[in-house]
Amino acid sequence: MSTQREVDTVVDRVWTIPNVISVLRLLLVPVFAWLILSGHDVAALVVLAVAGASDWLDGFIARRLNQTSRLGQMLDPAADRLYIFVTLIGLAYRELVPWWLVGVIVLRELVLAGMIPILLRYGYGPLPVHMAGKAGTFGLMYAFPLLLLATVPGAVGDAAWIVGWASALWGVGLYWFACLLYVEQVVAIARRERGGRTWAGPA
Repeated sequence: MSTQREVDTVVDRVWTIPNVISVLRLLLVPVFAWLILSGHDVAALVVLAVAGASDWLDGFIARRLNQTSRLGQMLDPAADRLYIFVTLIGLAYRELVPWWLVGVIVLRELVLAGMIPILLRYGYGPLPVHMAGKAGTFGLMYAFPLLLLATVPGAVGDAAWIVGWASALWGVGLYWFACLLYVEQVVAIARRERGGRTWAGPA
């Protein structure tokens, strides 16, 4: 996990190439929402693929050009969560996935949101995203195109349904595992701050 010293090396730059890419990805969210709700699955898959590629690209550029920023650390997970939420709502609305799956994801976000006031109370911003959270996001983003593809009749649709649900369940599991790690870090911060000690980073 990242230490506080590593967090402090992240600068407060705004107009960087990775951040511009992240903003463009966010602007595609309403377009993607309309496409998936209206049943334009091919176009929705294209937008989702572009969003996924841009997610990798902005991270690569940030590391390569040393343009990592605090704004970027907030934009990236925000964009990922929006795409996940919009896709889930669209698929549930079209009865391609059950609504309980939406509930599980939303509950996780509510738990994370409940950690924000605690961090702000002790003067901390958002903590670095854990690798398990990134893996869970990847699993969910990989699952959604497959669940859309599952509507195709025949062997292709059947295979997409199996692999898609396997990816979705793994993604949810990793998503919640990362959430619990995040909660553990926040609790550790609160305990150390109440004890009057300086936090040296998550264990």
